[in-house]
Order: sequence, then structure tokens, then C-alpha cells
Amino acid sequence: MPRELDIQTFILNSLGKGNVIDVRSPAEFEQGHIPGAINIPLFSNDERAVVGTIYKQIGRQQAVIKGLEIVGPNLANIVATAQALANDTTIYVHCWRGGMRSGFVAMLLKMYGLNVFILKGGYKAFRNYALQSFNTPLPVLILGGRTGSGKTLILKNLKQHQQQVIDLEGLAHHKGSAFGALGEAPQPTQEQFENELAIQLLTINPARPLWLEDESRLIGKKVIPNGLWQQMLVAKVVYINLPFTERLNYIVKGYGIFPKEQLEASILKISKRLGLEQTKNAIIALNNNDVKTALEYCLHYYDKTYSHGLMQRQKTSVTELFFDTLNTELIIQKLIT
Repeated sequence: MPRELDIQTFILNSLGKGNVIDVRSPAEFEQGHIPGAINIPLFSNDERAVVGTIYKQIGRQQAVIKGLEIVGPNLANIVATAQALANDTTIYVHCWRGGMRSGFVAMLLKMYGLNVFILKGGYKAFRNYALQSFNTPLPVLILGGRTGSGKTLILKNLKQHQQQVIDLEGLAHHKGSAFGALGEAPQPTQEQFENELAIQLLTINPARPLWLEDESRLIGKKVIPNGLWQQMLVAKVVYINLPFTERLNYIVKGYGIFPKEQLEASILKISKRLGLEQTKNAIIALNNNDVKTALEYCLHYYDKTYSHGLMQRQKTSVTELFFDTLNTELIIQKLIT
């Protein structure tokens, strides 16, 4: 018989190996899945609905017969795909609750000759685990700085210096402002954002600092889970203070590559807060191919917004570091010494 594993053992044993099979329907998988899992659905979305309806209206046995009729022609493909994914003949399987779907596939693969492990409680157990992980105390350090301070770039370099870093904006596929979707892939579902974050938290050493960027609660349309958000609010902040001109140049370099139509649409998203006159001036500058002036209007707005947010923190929790230029090596040396 395939062996059942609790959620922690299942994740730790399979993490990063690419041999986890999620046999739920494509719609279930798209809504949220264990990061790195491969979807080999036992049923399509419509087929799952048919079997589920028979189970509820007629009974288990009739549903099983219908299920076997559906999956029969696809069994060889399931085995071949699993074989290709197996690491040293080992494969991990789960469905929604660790029930019939994963049990059936696991028995099939075991009969074929693979070393099969089933996730006890299925994806539901993983979701409970993920949601609980955000309440675990973490050694959070916040990297702060006004827009254009290169915080994401600094975090990337911190990671290269073997520091613990989680890029929340990277997980959310959004840079966190009205311009944040430019150049990014579509945002994941909220569920998948949480799943990806939970897996990264699993690898954190609680004895060492965890660097996170100073974010608002919303990153695009993704919400930072409350347990983590509350820790971020009270964490110590290292605030990178760069001159306005240096930050503006960084913004222009990053966003000036996008079409004017996309930049204008982003400016219009903040028009109510930017003000009618400032919005008008920014768009006029943009239409005159003066991207720098257009973004300068926006940067003044974001500076006011960020300063307001920073004032909500206790002054004793903020350490301010001044730099003349965005020299990431110099900044990182100050941060880690």
C-alpha cells in the first residue's frame, strides 16, 4: 500500500524535487496548488462535475463506476507522465482531501512499480498549514525607502550575499504602485500568492533576520496575510534615504521603456489623489515625450504618501541611512554590518 505522510514530512521530503502530482481538476489546480506540483488531473472540470453529481444524487458505487468509465482510456498516460516525473522512482500524490482520487492514482502507480507517497488530508491539509504559517513569529527586518530607492534591487543583492529575503512583490507579480503591473505577468490568485509565500517561509531560519520590503497591505490586488502583516507593522525598519533626483532617474530608467499609453493609464489611476492640475500637467508632459517630467509629478505624490505611512511607525523602530547615490554594494555593506 502507498504510505501516507503528514503535511510537514510531505513538503520537506518533496520540496524542490519536481515529483509532486496534483490529481485534482484543472480548475481546482488553477485556483491554488502546492508550489512546484504538476497537475495530472484524474478528471476534467466537466467530468468532475458529472461524477460529483452522481455521487450526491445516486450514490458512491455509481459514481465510482462512472469515474472508471471516464479515466480508463487515460490510465496509461497517467502512468507514463508520473514515470517521467519520478525522482529515483519516487512520486508524491495528493488530491483535495487525500481521498479516492489520490488513493486510486497512488495504487495504480504503486502497481506499476513506483515508490508512492500520499499527502494525508490532501491539499486541504496544505492550505491549513499555509494559513497557520503566517502566525509563526518571524525575525522580520523591513527595508524602507521612498519610491525609486531601489528597494527591490537591494533585496535581490542582499539575497546574493546569503541574506534571508522574500520578495513579496515578486510573488505578487506587481511592484505595488499604480505603475506596478507594467512588465509583470498576470497576478496569481490570492490563494496561490499565499501558497508561494508559505513555502518560502518554511525555509526561513528563525535565528537570522528576514528582509522584507516596506509594503502597503495590498500589492496590486493581492493581500498580505494578516499574521505576517501584523509582524511587519511592528518590525524594525532600515530606511534608505536617497536624493529626489537620484530616485527620479531610477524611476525613469525603469518605467520610461513602456509605451506612453500604458504610462498614461497608470497616471490616470491616481488622478483623484494626484489632483486635476497635476494629472493634466503630467499627461501633457508625457504627450510631449517628456517622460521624466511626467514621472516627477507622480513621484512627488508618492513621496507624500510614503512619508505619511512612515509617520505611523514608532520613531524608535526606524533607522535612517543616507546615501548620495544608489550604490547597492555600499548600501548592502551598511545593512549587513
